[in-house]
Amino acid sequence: MQGSSDEKVDAALLLPSSYTPIPKYNHFRRKVALSLGLLVYGIYMWFASKGIIEDIFDKSNFTQPQCGQSAVLTPVRNEALWDSLSSLIGTEAFKAGAVEWIGGAVRVPTESYDDMGEIGEDPRLSLWREDFTFIGPRVFDVLNIPDVVPVNPATVDEWTYPPYSGYFDGSRVWGRGSSDDKSGLIGALGSVETLIKNGFKPTRTLVLSFGFDEETSGRRGAGKLAQTLYEIYGKDGVAFLVDEGGGFVEENGIVIATPGIAEKGSLDVRVEVTAPGGHSSVPPKHTSIGMLSALLVEYERNPYKVELTRRDPLYSMLQCVAQHSKELNEDYRMIIKRAITSDKYLRLLQNEIVKSNLYASLVGTTQAVDIIEGGVKANALPERAFAVVNHRISVISSVGEVQTHDTELLSQLATQFNLTYTAFGKKLSVEDASSAGTLTLSDAFGTALEPAPVTPTSPDAVAWYLLSGTIKATYNSHRSLIGANEIIVSPGMSSGNTDTRYYWDLTKHIFRYNHYNAGKKANRLGNGIHTVNEHIEIDAFLEIIRFFVTLILNADEAMKL
Repeated sequence: MQGSSDEKVDAALLLPSSYTPIPKYNHFRRKVALSLGLLVYGIYMWFASKGIIEDIFDKSNFTQPQCGQSAVLTPVRNEALWDSLSSLIGTEAFKAGAVEWIGGAVRVPTESYDDMGEIGEDPRLSLWREDFTFIGPRVFDVLNIPDVVPVNPATVDEWTYPPYSGYFDGSRVWGRGSSDDKSGLIGALGSVETLIKNGFKPTRTLVLSFGFDEETSGRRGAGKLAQTLYEIYGKDGVAFLVDEGGGFVEENGIVIATPGIAEKGSLDVRVEVTAPGGHSSVPPKHTSIGMLSALLVEYERNPYKVELTRRDPLYSMLQCVAQHSKELNEDYRMIIKRAITSDKYLRLLQNEIVKSNLYASLVGTTQAVDIIEGGVKANALPERAFAVVNHRISVISSVGEVQTHDTELLSQLATQFNLTYTAFGKKLSVEDASSAGTLTLSDAFGTALEPAPVTPTSPDAVAWYLLSGTIKATYNSHRSLIGANEIIVSPGMSSGNTDTRYYWDLTKHIFRYNHYNAGKKANRLGNGIHTVNEHIEIDAFLEIIRFFVTLILNADEAMKL
């Protein structure tokens, strides 16, 4: 029977209500939609892998200041005294006296050696007292003179002026210790004498504590002094401590001061190889010196990886540069600012940092082969050879991590050379197995040091803002400036260590800073520290004295400390 079109519609209505007839072309649409979806997903994943999606959706306010600055801080109660002393320090008469202070200190050759003996036993220490004839600030004893690294006799002819002459050429004082760090010591003591001479009477205790063996870890000097001070003041009994350390430098269009708020740890690893001796006419495949050489090459082929974190003082310093510099490359500024919240940009910033050896050394754990010894005669096989590898340990690492790293680094070569391997007191080789010799890793001098506690710099850290405001006041006063940000103050860290390690229990607020003007030299070591032609500009030394005068007066009035 022939049906009508109405009947066909009715028949369709008899099907389940959830059913919808599928047009013939719907399969094509589904394929197109699926292909487009896969394409969009692929594009998304590619952009995500490049961090571009993160950039698009990152709504952080990158203009938010990341480097808060304190106000310029000058004395109030002692304003008249500070004004008077600020003028005095700028006179020619005061400069002439300061030249004699620092020059006289340099003329005492207080050289310090790793094998120094005890006081009263080592004749090299008694020479300091015999040679001490200059008239300087009268508030310290001879053994308060800080030690200096020795002058290599082979380099004496390379000095512009003799290394212990304290020669003043009209603008600079030359000689070992003029910069590191008799300028800091004499600057502090000169400021105290100047204050006393001009009638200053402190209302709170000022402690002057100076060791004499900082260059050899400070065990006999600061180590003993800290014990005595702890007995007097107890745990965290000192408001804050200022020791030798950073200064300020002009770079990227700003002047920036970087007080050290942390220190890297340190570990000197002694790498010792022993092997049978004998006549060199019948040598083994590898002598002890040969094996030691391979081990040292393995060190240098595998430097520590530099890993930047937001806890690093250098990261904080870069945030200050990005916030305040007018000359910083804009792409670099963007990377630094985005690193605040973006791990991808933090990695990009890390990649930039490793291009600078100085910056990389501040962030990562470093290693340097500094001492090597082995063999006594050309025709005798050396029975023992050793080297000392100096490590400066990242603030996010530890002595234990470095020991583990070095142990694992040399294990394959120990096996290859068939050496009985002992690392930091733990024997790693099979007991009683035959071997061609021994490999021993140890703490070379027993002076392993963990990274220092980090000094607080948060908005409620009164000591940090006292120091920052003093730095600004000193900088302005020395140049007759009045601006709030003529100098920017940022957390910093030096690459070396000081003897503040002994004072950690006395205060949480330790600053390694002596307001040294490095000019446009990003590396303070450019002034000949630990090498030939060490010197200091007399104007820079006068500013150090000004800094300590201002700091003492400000701290005396700081009732919240």
